[in-house]
Amino acid sequence: MTRPNILFVMSDDHAAHAIGAYGSVVNATPQIDRIAAGGVRVDNAFCTNALCAPSRAAILTGTYNHVNGVTTLPTDLDNSQPTFVSALHDAGYATAIVGKWHLGHGPRHDPRGFDSWTVLPDQGEYHDPTFLDNGVERVIRGYVTDVTTDLALDWLDTVPAGQPFCLMVHHKAPHRPWEPDAAHAHLYDDVDIPVPDTFFDDYAGRAEAARTATMRVSRDLTATDLKQPVPAGLSAADEARWKYQRYLKDYLRCVASVDDNVGRLLDELDARGLTDDTIVVYTSDQGFFLGDHGWYDKRFMYEESLRMPLLVRYPREIAPGTATGTMVSNVDFAQTFLDYAGVPAPDRMQGRSLRGVLAGDTPPDWREVHYYRYWEHGSRPHHVRAHYGIRTPRYKLIFYYSDGLGLPGTSDERFAPEWELFDLTTDPRELHSVYDDPAYAGVRVELTELLATVQREVGDDPWQEPDGVG
Repeated sequence: MTRPNILFVMSDDHAAHAIGAYGSVVNATPQIDRIAAGGVRVDNAFCTNALCAPSRAAILTGTYNHVNGVTTLPTDLDNSQPTFVSALHDAGYATAIVGKWHLGHGPRHDPRGFDSWTVLPDQGEYHDPTFLDNGVERVIRGYVTDVTTDLALDWLDTVPAGQPFCLMVHHKAPHRPWEPDAAHAHLYDDVDIPVPDTFFDDYAGRAEAARTATMRVSRDLTATDLKQPVPAGLSAADEARWKYQRYLKDYLRCVASVDDNVGRLLDELDARGLTDDTIVVYTSDQGFFLGDHGWYDKRFMYEESLRMPLLVRYPREIAPGTATGTMVSNVDFAQTFLDYAGVPAPDRMQGRSLRGVLAGDTPPDWREVHYYRYWEHGSRPHHVRAHYGIRTPRYKLIFYYSDGLGLPGTSDERFAPEWELFDLTTDPRELHSVYDDPAYAGVRVELTELLATVQREVGDDPWQEPDGVG
């Protein structure tokens, strides 16, 4: 059997609920939706750490962040670690990455296992971006989403006929500061986008850790985000709504460019006769709050940032227009690609192949609990406290241990630990923690024990309270 090609397209901070295939009511994504129409939509794909660099490291290595070492934004990836790309390369695949890397630079951190890599230094720029082309810096004129796709298409021309390839196309968009291209600069000008139901969430009945984080609607969208002064004389609520319109429209304009460029890639596969033999994946490094709960970021274990979009098309195995509610993790991606390619996965990988799940045949022993840990305690300007927890089909248990543990990029300020427990059946928007509700006492005990079990299984160490902190 012919080994499949892999086209892996990942955007940055693209929430699933800003994709048509996931039911978005505020924007259309017809090209991304082509992947869903020709394959499977995964409704419960979750990240293990809702932060750019840690999620990318988990995807590449198939390991949790306490194993791969990328726990916070300033902790770079040690490129001596095996990745699914290096395994594919050793097995004869042509390999390349274009776009955002964000896992460090230099001999120990540059992309490894790639025949070609042309990546943005750090976050990169939207217009006339600088790239590191196999380590050599060059500026390429144009809009970064278009340029990234141009580079991907150029690389395809270099792949010998018949050689399988793995091409990773990592878009900067729609990461803030949300700078649209000229073609989409006025998209949604005449549209008033409704605010989310939780837009004015007051965080009552939840942990102080949730209430005190910033990047909230009324305060913390910056002048850079908004690109113009706030009109005078607005009430606090109207100012929040005005900011929301400015933010979300630019965010969605950036998404529209990503969507157009996904179409270019899909069209090229069609033109080359490669569609049937190519696994196409569209995802993002994590979700994002689109004003939900009054938040404009990620980091939290709440659904909007925990959930990743994951659309997969492979005509030879995946039925078109399907969906699955099976719970999957970004640590599963690496072993999935290796399984399709017939390449053994390194023993250290901690995920599990999604091949059966994507084909509609979830194994009976598939996991029903997802483990999450956010390490970058108190980093400015967000001030999200360190936490870990588990999600099951019905419940979510979150423990804010609120300690940076001396890791790079964390605050040395500690806070008293707190817990949250949500019943996702009765409270899908996670508005009311029931951790202290006597009716959930048994559930609380069961989930606390399950959390400890899962931590042991993945090899993570539970937080230990320092002496003198209560």
